[in-house]
Amino acid sequence: MFSFLPRFICFPITFTLFCLNLALCGFLVFLGGFLKFIIPFKPFHAILYKPMHMFYRMWSLNNYLIITLFNKVEWRIIGDQDLNKNSWYLLIANHQSWLDIFVVTHFARTRIPEPKFFLKESLRYIPFLGMACWALDMPFMRRYKKSFIAKNPHLKGKDIETTKASCQRFKNTPTTIVNFVEGTRFTQEKHERQRSRFKHLLSPKAGGIAFTLAAMGEQFDKVLNITLAYPDNRGHIMMDMLCGELKTIIVYVDTLEVNEDVIGDYYNDKSYRVRFQAWLNDTWSTKDKLLAKYLT
Repeated sequence: MFSFLPRFICFPITFTLFCLNLALCGFLVFLGGFLKFIIPFKPFHAILYKPMHMFYRMWSLNNYLIITLFNKVEWRIIGDQDLNKNSWYLLIANHQSWLDIFVVTHFARTRIPEPKFFLKESLRYIPFLGMACWALDMPFMRRYKKSFIAKNPHLKGKDIETTKASCQRFKNTPTTIVNFVEGTRFTQEKHERQRSRFKHLLSPKAGGIAFTLAAMGEQFDKVLNITLAYPDNRGHIMMDMLCGELKTIIVYVDTLEVNEDVIGDYYNDKSYRVRFQAWLNDTWSTKDKLLAKYLT
């Protein structure tokens, strides 16, 4: 509707609207989290989750409306049949842009349970966003480098313990756990530095997803392998969207079975670790070919 606006006018309007949406919905979710904190009774918490998730969905819907109002964008969602809100899903996806979060939450809003993202510890302190994510029990991860662990051996396995504790919270409520397996957003610089074997993807990191499957694997009904593509926007995708120049969003869903090939003891069973890494690399190879098809 407003895609005709020039960049210098569109950007401040859309940026302001996204910030206001985050501030409003994040504050409303945080209020529920504050009540959860001061009233430590689980039955009361179960009641609070309903309005908090409603505000989460409202945030996602508002983001979608802002994108659609200011961009003449075509949404192409493929393979989303047979999904429902009463199941547990592990959603793995490539990571192209900050926009991916808006796209994944819009995709999930009417199809599957509210997505819970594994977040960097630093995001906990972002106003509204960090507070809302904490209130919704999204897990904050603090990843330690090997060199740091070598100097602080008492922290070995601490990140894994955090993952396991976080997953325990979701065992009684249908949940979608999201993992951007590459660990960071794709850029050509990162691709070259990493010497990735894939043309359009960074190398996948197996440890986090393997442990999530080990902690909750039998409860997951399916693994949703999501491929995200923006074929008409090759530069700064988020900036293009804020300036009203986003053209196409592709969400391709490949539903995978949860079986013995993907569940096991990643850190102590060497044969399983090799098998799981092969499974993940094969999955990423298929994703890379799909991206090549869309991006050409």
